[in-house]
Amino acid sequence: MSDPLSTLSPQTAWEPLPKAQWDESAARHLLQRIGFSATPAALVQAQHDGLGATLDRAFARMPDFPPPKGITDLRADLPALVESIRGTEGAEKRRARQRARERSREALADLTLAWLKHASRLENSIAEKWLLFLQDIWVVGSDKVKNTILIHQHQDILRRHALGSEVALAKAVSRSPAMIVYLDLQESKPKAPNENFARELFELFTLGEGHYTENDIKQAARAFTGYRQRLGEFIEARRQHDTGRKTVFGHTGSYNGDGIIDLAFRQPAAGTFLPREMARFYLTDAPLPGAHLAVLGAWWAGHDYDLRQLTLRFFGSRLFFAPEFRGNYIKSPVQFYLGLLQDLDLQVMPVPRYVIGALRQMGQMPFNPPNVRGWVGGRAWINSTTLAARRQVVNGLLRPINTEALNADERHALERAQQESSVRFSRDEAWFEQWASRPDAELTAQLLALAQPSPPSTELAGQIAAFVRNSGEYRATTVRAALAALLESPGYQLC
Repeated sequence: MSDPLSTLSPQTAWEPLPKAQWDESAARHLLQRIGFSATPAALVQAQHDGLGATLDRAFARMPDFPPPKGITDLRADLPALVESIRGTEGAEKRRARQRARERSREALADLTLAWLKHASRLENSIAEKWLLFLQDIWVVGSDKVKNTILIHQHQDILRRHALGSEVALAKAVSRSPAMIVYLDLQESKPKAPNENFARELFELFTLGEGHYTENDIKQAARAFTGYRQRLGEFIEARRQHDTGRKTVFGHTGSYNGDGIIDLAFRQPAAGTFLPREMARFYLTDAPLPGAHLAVLGAWWAGHDYDLRQLTLRFFGSRLFFAPEFRGNYIKSPVQFYLGLLQDLDLQVMPVPRYVIGALRQMGQMPFNPPNVRGWVGGRAWINSTTLAARRQVVNGLLRPINTEALNADERHALERAQQESSVRFSRDEAWFEQWASRPDAELTAQLLALAQPSPPSTELAGQIAAFVRNSGEYRATTVRAALAALLESPGYQLC
C-alpha cells in the first residue's frame, strides 16, 4: 500500500516509489493517468518491467507525426489562396477570403482526426498526452489564429521541445507564428508595445499570478516588439524592436525576448509553476502543498529545467502514487474517447462530422481551447449535456455503423479504411455473441475488468452478475446493455 500524502515530507514525497509498492494497482494508476487507458497487455508489461523502465520507455522520445494530407495540400495551395485575396476587390475578395477560411477549416478537421488516430495508438499515447498537456500550457486557439498551418506548426514546435529544456521551449514558442497571431505580437512596436504575450508569459506560461509586477509586464513587452510572422515564417523586424534598456525583476539591460525568458526562469516560481500544472492536469484538482512543490521546483531548476527529467521524477514519485489520488480523477473528453477506443480495441472512425462533433458536444475541441487559460478540467467536464454526449459516444461504439446516415464522401472514406482487415470502428453483433458464449462468472468478471478502471463495489458486481445470470435467450443483447451501463457509469468517468 502506498504512503498517504499526509505522511510524506516535502523531501520524501519526491523519492522513487519503493519497489515493494509497485503492484497491479500502482501500474493501473500510472497507465491511466499518464496515458488514456490501462489495457491488460500494457498492465502485464508494466508490472514485469517495473516503474523505472516503464517511465524510461514512455518518455524516451516524442513520436514522429508527419503533416496530414490536409495540411500539405493547404500549404501547397496557400500562395494561390493569398494571391486570390490580394488580387481582388469587393465581393470577389470576400468570396476569396471565405474560400481560404473553408480550406483552413477542412484542414483543421483533417489535422484533428489524424492526431486522434495517432494518439490512440498505445505506443504513442503517453507521449501524446504529454503533448496535450503542454498545449494546455502554451495555449493557442484555432478560432483566433484562423490558419491551420500555423496551428499544426505550433504543435510541432511543442513536439520538438517536449522532452528538452523548458527554457528552450519558451524561446521557441515566443517565435511561434501561431502564438504571434494569438497574443497580438504582430503589431507590437516601440511606440505601442502590446502586453498580451508578456503578461501570459509570466502569468500562464512560466510563473503564475503574484510573481511579477505590472511594471515587469510593461517593460518585458518592449523586449518582444518587432516579433512578426509572414506566411508561417518568424521574422524579427529590427526597426520595430525597442532596443532601449528595460528593468524586469529588478535587473536592467537592453533585453530582447530571449533575455526576458532567461530572467523569468531565474525566478524561484519558475521551478514550481509547471509541476503545479502537472498535478492539476494529471493528478488532482486540489493544490499540492506549497512546501512539497518548492522542493521539486528547486530540484528541477537545478537540472536546467529538463522536461524529461521532470516527467521521470514526478510520475515515479511516492507522492504520485498516494492513495488519495487513486480512482477519483474525472477523465477529459479526449481521454474518455481515446480510452474507450483502446479498451474496446477500436480505431478512430474516419468521419470528422461524427468524431469531432462528439468531442465538441462533450466539451473539448482539440486545437481550440476556450481561452488562453486552456481547459479548466475536473468537475467542469461534467454536466447533464456532456454526460448525455458521453452516453451517445458509448452507444455509437457498441453498435454497427449506420452507413445509410453517411454521405457519399463519408462512405467512401469508411470503405477505403475498411480495406485493412484489422480495422474496426465499432463493435458488431458477432463480438457480443462471442462474449455471450462465456459462463456467467467469467462473463461478469471480464465485463467488470474491461469497464471499471478501479475495483468495482460489491453492490455493482452483484448487479452485473444478476443481470448476466437472468439474461435468458437474449444473452448477446444483455451483454451489450450491461457493457453500455458500465461504460456510462460514474466509475468509468474516473481514473
